Amino acid sequence: MARIAEQAGVQVLLVGDTLGMVVQGHDTTIPVTLEEMLYHTRLVVRGTERAFIIGDLPFMTYNVSSDQALANAARFLQQAGAQSVKLEGGRHMAPTIHRLVENGIPVMAHIGLTPQSVHQIGGWRVQGRTKVAAARLLDDATAVEEAGAYAVVLELVPTELAALISQ
Repeated sequence: MARIAEQAGVQVLLVGDTLGMVVQGHDTTIPVTLEEMLYHTRLVVRGTERAFIIGDLPFMTYNVSSDQALANAARFLQQAGAQSVKLEGGRHMAPTIHRLVENGIPVMAHIGLTPQSVHQIGGWRVQGRTKVAAARLLDDATAVEEAGAYAVVLELVPTELAALISQ
């Protein structure tokens, strides 16, 4: 799949923990392990020549401490061959993002519907519909940008809010 995507002109490939649902048949992304993500990322790297590869840090592999996040993110670059990592979370993850970036690991942030928090946020639903929730997402986006994230995934966010955040 990676080779086909690259041949079709795709320049950036995210190896997401959603593979837990799409490939492994789980109901959520939560059961996906770090070892599984490293394995799948290595396969994507081997199947491509030029694409920028992003490895998705799975559930609870970066939340305990910035030391844990740094060690696990480094594995994506060193062992799997990724050029970047993705992690979920806004303002509360900004210090971790900053730590990774200051140590040479490019970070893509992910806000809005964050699948690793699906049980906490009440299921698979659009985020940021109220003024308070929209303001929180805008604040999250600003915080991760200031922390050094080079991009932000906006999942299940109203179009108008996504446009505002993107600006």
